[in-house]
Amino acid sequence: MLKVRLQRIGTKHQPHYKIVVLEHTKKPQGKYLEQMGTYDPRAKKFVTKLDRIEHWLSVGAQISPTVNNLMVNYKVWDRPKMQSWKPKKKAVATA
Repeated sequence: MLKVRLQRIGTKHQPHYKIVVLEHTKKPQGKYLEQMGTYDPRAKKFVTKLDRIEHWLSVGAQISPTVNNLMVNYKVWDRPKMQSWKPKKKAVATA
């Protein structure tokens, strides 16, 4: 299964990300099929190739929740946000 996800390329304390498509079983820092944009959280810059992302989604790739939420926040597309984290279950105290 193909995934559209973030790949960190920044140094320590200076995060910078590529938006790439790769097989979901590969390492996040491994080889990718295509780079479709960049994200710089420190400068608040988000650049994407929307036509290429839509192409990969039409082929059957899935988008990660983080990339989807970034695209919604920067108004690249009009889709609902996805939950990108799982809430912790609270332990029930027995008396």
